[in-house]
Amino acid sequence: MREVNENASATADQRATAEAIERGGIGLTVSDLLARVTGSAEASVSSAEPPVGSVGVAGSAEALTASGRVAGSAEALIGSAGTAPTGEQPERPDAAAPSMPHHPDAPSAPSPAQPRDLDELAAAIATVAGRYVPAGQLAPDADFFDAGGTSVSAVELVSALEEELGVAVDLDEVFADARPVALARYRLSGTAAAPTAVPEPPVPAELPAVVRPAPTASPSDATARPEDLSQILADLALADRLPFVASPEPLPPSRILLTGATGFLGSHMLLDLLRHSDAHVYCLVRAADEEAAVARLGEALKSYALPWSSEVRRRVTVLPGDIRQPHLGLSDEVWNTLTHELDSVVSVAAAVDFLRGYQSLRTSNVLGALTLAELAATGRPKPLHHISSIAVFNEVGIPSMGEDDPLAHIDRLIAGYDQTKWAAEVALRRARDHGLIVTAMRPGGIGGHTRTGAYNAQDLSSGLISAFGRFRTVPAFRYLNAAPVDWVSRVAVAVVCEPDAWGFDYNLTGVPNTLDDVVRDMAFGGMHVRVQDWDEWRVDALARLEADPIPELTFLSRVLQSPTALKLCEATLKGPAAVADRTDALVEALGLPPAVRYDARAQLKTFERLAGDGLARLPHKDDQPYLWFTETTRGGVGPVDGSPDTPCSMSLTLSIASMHQLVTDRRVDVRGEVNCLALHPEPLTVARGDIWIRPEEGIPQRHGLRHQLLRYRLELTDADGGRWWLEGHKYARARRDVWRQTRALTVEIGREGEPASLAGEVVVPADSYVRDQIDGIKVDPRLTGQEKRAAKLTWLAWFGLEMGRGLVGPFARAAADLLDLRRTQTPTEQHR
Repeated sequence: MREVNENASATADQRATAEAIERGGIGLTVSDLLARVTGSAEASVSSAEPPVGSVGVAGSAEALTASGRVAGSAEALIGSAGTAPTGEQPERPDAAAPSMPHHPDAPSAPSPAQPRDLDELAAAIATVAGRYVPAGQLAPDADFFDAGGTSVSAVELVSALEEELGVAVDLDEVFADARPVALARYRLSGTAAAPTAVPEPPVPAELPAVVRPAPTASPSDATARPEDLSQILADLALADRLPFVASPEPLPPSRILLTGATGFLGSHMLLDLLRHSDAHVYCLVRAADEEAAVARLGEALKSYALPWSSEVRRRVTVLPGDIRQPHLGLSDEVWNTLTHELDSVVSVAAAVDFLRGYQSLRTSNVLGALTLAELAATGRPKPLHHISSIAVFNEVGIPSMGEDDPLAHIDRLIAGYDQTKWAAEVALRRARDHGLIVTAMRPGGIGGHTRTGAYNAQDLSSGLISAFGRFRTVPAFRYLNAAPVDWVSRVAVAVVCEPDAWGFDYNLTGVPNTLDDVVRDMAFGGMHVRVQDWDEWRVDALARLEADPIPELTFLSRVLQSPTALKLCEATLKGPAAVADRTDALVEALGLPPAVRYDARAQLKTFERLAGDGLARLPHKDDQPYLWFTETTRGGVGPVDGSPDTPCSMSLTLSIASMHQLVTDRRVDVRGEVNCLALHPEPLTVARGDIWIRPEEGIPQRHGLRHQLLRYRLELTDADGGRWWLEGHKYARARRDVWRQTRALTVEIGREGEPASLAGEVVVPADSYVRDQIDGIKVDPRLTGQEKRAAKLTWLAWFGLEMGRGLVGPFARAAADLLDLRRTQTPTEQHR
């Protein structure tokens, strides 16, 4: 009973702390707030308060442990550089942790309060983990992923720990908190690591939602881990230590610090900042030195088909640093220079990993954002433009996602990425109470570039779109809030450069795609997809990826197997359409291209690159035709330069595999038969055939004479196994018989590997043209009636336009010759 009462008192303190945070009060010191959050009286320290103008947010990453206790003195938590004073080492987070009370149902395992066993196990785990990071070693309290570990190496680490140390650790726990000391605590306790300073007795019914443990009812009711919630509260409190700031001058920036310039969105924003402003851009790049930083930035830009020219280099200063470090890993001199010279700070850098937990991502995504807020608030007042994410709404069942709507309940965000984006945005909202101008911009899924096709290979949206196209299946969803990177980047840069747009929240989500939109787009492109229930689709996709592994989609396979990441996917697929009224008004006011749906046409270049990289499969000519019709021709052939008196006819079926084929290749597939007694008494079969529409882009085959409309190339096989080729051309000439020109085909025929032996002309009968090639068009029967009509009309409109352009060409050339008013050429000019 005493334990329950003590816990109720701690709960009341937690509730009071949460309420104080919501009010934005700053009456409590960071130490007091942390003491209330963790319920530990030991967190209170008696050190003197440092000057209010100095935060050292990033430095607190090491001082705050996963258990939520304060490690070391106040100077270790809050100082000008965010580090412990010289000669003092921060206290080990586990060294003085009180013993956990024994629960009747708890497994019989060594207590995590035994420092020697915990330290030894943490050191042993760190030794094994060090082999899987670039540096070759890992400190017990360092994060495995921050040190360079990958998802693949995490799987190998779990296997190595079990084989070498006999330590069985769930892969999900590695992603949740990848510090060796946390894994050791998890192993010794037999459960997920819990705050060592807060016992876990039965929870009172009146516990507020923000710290209520996860019920065990169903996956949809799952809540965040209590230790993550405690850490989030502690991190939010750090925003209260930011200094009060005066308003910056409302002028377009001329000196901008940009983080994340080597990432997908950041690299495009860098180029847009250079294109649409006169600013000089300082790029913070994680690297050992300036030379390595410059090389890394250049490689990143080139990988996304962006220029890295001398003009770009002239207007960019590359700073080697790290958002995870105090003062961004910069020297005091560089930091102080930036605080007084910068006009704007643009925060794009973030660790984007849907498998890692809050503890693993907080240093980059939360503390890094607060360090940039410190930079913006120090010295010359500067606005901070923060790239957040629509993931701050990723609560299953949230009713709306407007720019000013309430964010998700933090206890209902399960994925670490969602939690860190939420915590960063909420912390920066509180920084606004100190006068800091903070702009939050929330992209949804960021699609590929509509012109270059560049895409983010590790983005969840790209992975899902790749799977849709490759497997021809789509999970049922409500909306996909996605926009192409070029539009997102352009609007974000416009906000940065327009002072009247500062200080607000924007949803950079474009026009949402519905399930019908996606299915129609893919069917229209010849990729008919089947809609499945989410669970059915996930199981099917995993089975396909296991049967036919695709290295580039390994991350998607891990996402589909992670309970935490699946919660993020569920919220994304079941969420409402994002509303962007403020963004739309800004775009209209600035005359920017309005948001349009990220449809099949906009995705065309990206799909091509995905297919080229093995991540998707575009329709192939061997696939079931998307649209087809017949073409019958009759005429005669004879020896080359002879009389074409031998009857010859063709019965062909012309088809396309997708509209993508037309747009990119202007090519039609051909099957059918050729009847020509001069070749063989029996019909010849078209083994392979192609027709190119306006193959030379309208350039005449011979100057001034005729333009190519169509080019036929057929590979023929006769009944005896002989192989032949047929080359045909439809030409446009500046003559009156335009109707016949569209039907007449000049042909040459020869044996395989030999020159042409026959030549002549075949013509589509006038009475069969409309019947076969217009009324007789057939469309994939799997499409709906409306989709069939749309496909047929699109083909006719496209083909008619191409033919019209081809027919106009010779007449335009003839008219130009008739109207040539240039002076008569001199003999010298004639010989030039």
